[in-house]
Amino acid sequence: MTYYNNAVRTKRELLVRLIQLLDSEQLYDKIDRIPLEMRPRTNSPIRCCVHKDRAVLKYKIMASLGFNIADEVDELTPLKDYAKEAINGIDSNGKFLTVVDEACSSCVQVNYTVSNLCQGCEGRPCQVNCPKDAITVINGKANIDHHKCVNCGLCQKACPFHAIAYLPVPCEESCPVKAIKKNEQGIEVIDFDKCIHCGKCMTSCPFGAIAEKSQILDFYDSLRNKNRKMIAMVAPAVLSQFKTKSQNILSAIKAIGFDHVMEVAEGAAITTSNETQELLEHIEEGKSFLTSSCCPSYVDLVEKHVPALKPQVSHTASPMLFTAAKAKEQYPEHDLVFIGPCLAKRKEVYDTKKIKYVITTEELGSLWAALHIDPSKLDTIDGISGNINPESRGFAASGGVSHSILATLGADKNISTQLIDGIDKKSIKLLKAYSKKAPRVDFIEVMACQGGCINGPGNIAPPSLGLSNLKKSIAELSPEPELINA
Repeated sequence: MTYYNNAVRTKRELLVRLIQLLDSEQLYDKIDRIPLEMRPRTNSPIRCCVHKDRAVLKYKIMASLGFNIADEVDELTPLKDYAKEAINGIDSNGKFLTVVDEACSSCVQVNYTVSNLCQGCEGRPCQVNCPKDAITVINGKANIDHHKCVNCGLCQKACPFHAIAYLPVPCEESCPVKAIKKNEQGIEVIDFDKCIHCGKCMTSCPFGAIAEKSQILDFYDSLRNKNRKMIAMVAPAVLSQFKTKSQNILSAIKAIGFDHVMEVAEGAAITTSNETQELLEHIEEGKSFLTSSCCPSYVDLVEKHVPALKPQVSHTASPMLFTAAKAKEQYPEHDLVFIGPCLAKRKEVYDTKKIKYVITTEELGSLWAALHIDPSKLDTIDGISGNINPESRGFAASGGVSHSILATLGADKNISTQLIDGIDKKSIKLLKAYSKKAPRVDFIEVMACQGGCINGPGNIAPPSLGLSNLKKSIAELSPEPELINA
């Protein structure tokens, strides 16, 4: 997963600029100048020309405003008009990714190509081993007919000079459910009947051409104008993303303008209790294994791609939904805002209608940058973090759910667990096998992101640093710091 490159930097700069313009009441006057300011004529263009660069920025801004690029009707519609519509809220239709077609035009159309390392050898193993007769030798060099090629890769394996290169399309290569592919114009198209909103395509694209549709302007406009009181619900993974103390992070979130801050770890404790009871009932009734249900990408995967596994998926709600129920009980007149690393949480919120806004960790960092809030320099606010057990904060790392259940059961219960750490083609194949023949295990924890939520697509830190920060966070906030063995 890519955490920082020029495409990521561009995305974050756009978010910061939009927030600053909104905060200074200059959004409508200056939003259309952002592409010109970020890509002036005096700079060398990234693509063919400065006009192409500016067009790409325009459509990335549209995504940041919450729009699907494919729904554009008139290319001359100014960004100001889109901004006005975004402030009033946009129906996402449950589809939270969009392809910036202007940026999606440089990936190769083919997977295997012959490089200049080809020696034109007499053996010609590439040609002999090709099952589709797609390789011919012209002027002493091998050539692949891509109309015949089926991308089997036998030619690459056979070549003794490593002259045949495999050129992946990063987004297609990363998608575990084959939900994205090129159309006739060479532009990637997402099939939302297959998509599980894991975000792997978005983080793998080196052009930043796949973007999430953000709620940031609608959210921040409501927050700053105090149209509604708001409660921030902070996922444990957020505390792993910044190099400062957890209490400072929570205080900095409140400083944005929230009326109250709650940790989603409060809901994780309820999830553990309910899921543990469900597991025990499952075992007592003689049923086969039970799987976790807190990862919305995994739940969506089962629904769309492994329906035979549905009886094995826990019916327990996610920590976010339990926290939302608790927040609504305490603050019935407040809007709820989930802050976390997960793109699929937008889909879960859309489906359940329990929460008003979803803000990613990346967007949180952009808010702080735009508003000049430095968490490390803030005084901490007492009473933000409740009396939460350490296992609940451990949900953010792979293995955390299983650990929490085992800690609840105690040593007297002989419960076997398994971790599926990351959804990819291999793990999907394994899950499909389990739907036909149950493994000899009681509980399986499934996380879409390898490493867990600390490696979510909306995060800003690599998982190794995130895990280290999470351990520090648990040590700071909990009486028993030794929790995560990952």
